[in-house]
Amino acid sequence: MIGRSNNRRNNTRKNDSRRKPGFAGAREQTQCRFCRRGIKYVDYKDIGTLQKLLTNRGKIYSRKRSGNCAGCQRKSKKAIKRARYMALLPFTV
Repeated sequence: MIGRSNNRRNNTRKNDSRRKPGFAGAREQTQCRFCRRGIKYVDYKDIGTLQKLLTNRGKIYSRKRSGNCAGCQRKSKKAIKRARYMALLPFTV
């Protein structure tokens, strides 16, 4: 009987038409901090900006958490790694 109740639950989820079509995940797109300022190159020497993208333990925040777009997240990742190599930022705390 366990399989029977699971099938009922799954069927009700599939046939649930209470949601508005095309509305799932529709929200206003916001620009990342670098795109807003028009920054093309994320400078590894700008420690103040790069520290805002790190946790207090030195980990890099995810795109979702930092609010960066994909391209700027890659640029900032590279800048953080360069700053770590140049001993401007710590690898770990």
